[in-house]
Amino acid sequence: MESKTPRDRSINPKLKNLRRNITFDVDQLYTGILNGDIVHLSKAITLIESTNPKHKKSARLLIDKCLPHAGDSIRIGITGTPGVGKSTFIESYGSFLIEQGTKIAVLTIDPSSQISKGSILGDKTRMDKLSIAEMAFIRPSPAGDSLGGVARKTRETIILCEAAGFKRILIETVGVGQSETAVHSMVDIFLLLLLPGGGDELQGIKRGIMEMADIVLVNKADDDRIKLAKQTKRDYKNAMHLLPPKENNWIVKVLTSSGLHGAGINELEAEVQDFHAHTKANDSFAKNRAQQSSYWLEESINQQLLETFTAKEGMEELLNKLRADVTENKISPFHAAEKLIQKFLN
Repeated sequence: MESKTPRDRSINPKLKNLRRNITFDVDQLYTGILNGDIVHLSKAITLIESTNPKHKKSARLLIDKCLPHAGDSIRIGITGTPGVGKSTFIESYGSFLIEQGTKIAVLTIDPSSQISKGSILGDKTRMDKLSIAEMAFIRPSPAGDSLGGVARKTRETIILCEAAGFKRILIETVGVGQSETAVHSMVDIFLLLLLPGGGDELQGIKRGIMEMADIVLVNKADDDRIKLAKQTKRDYKNAMHLLPPKENNWIVKVLTSSGLHGAGINELEAEVQDFHAHTKANDSFAKNRAQQSSYWLEESINQQLLETFTAKEGMEELLNKLRADVTENKISPFHAAEKLIQKFLN
């Protein structure tokens, strides 16, 4: 029996064709989104995640229509190593926000199943209360083969969610790889969750992630870990003084919380509000969003140029050949790139 690579397998082989044949009414989706209809919002996100060229054109039109209605939210990136309790914390924090009358959207950047290409973490099953709350919307995003691709679609999803009236957008990363940098480039506030512990734990956190954080939260500060959590808070508070000051002049806050029991959620929200007021007052909020838009313009140019580059006849074959030559040290990467560009331009 002929073996197949994971790329050839599928739980439902007909699913790909079914998705390609789906049609979308942009005007209908747009109206539904502005009315806060979750079904239309979900369909719209499916549209922007599609790789069908016809769907891409409709997605661009829909994003442009929704853009004037977006922007009125606080976007919070949430990261932390696996096991730190991100999902439990998000459910606790999200439930608190809903009690305050705030509509929330939770978007996640998940690792992807290499068989089905779908999300495998199942956030809706990990957030029981939020998954059934009328004022909450949860959308896992399969990362697929390209983090840049899913990050771009997540940014577009933010626009749709804001147009649908969600005032707080929570974006969860898996806490590994480069996902933190991608999420940091699309949020207003970056929240780093840590486990109670000092010494080795303090040394194990990447300096780059620490520098991105606006609020550090020592989670799982409950039961017999409360004392350790308080000590960890002091350790990190001292460590933050060693980092360079932020451009927006915000002093990073270190807090403790218990996602399981809801402890510390009030204090966290107070700091989020203070950060929002601080950055609005010194105009760094608007400046940050403008810089992010410029960044994603350049990222989109790079992505589309790459897609155009590889789609041209003969380019992928030459790329594979030169890649093999590069790995075997038969040609330098720079010379190989020159050959590819010359081939493309000619």
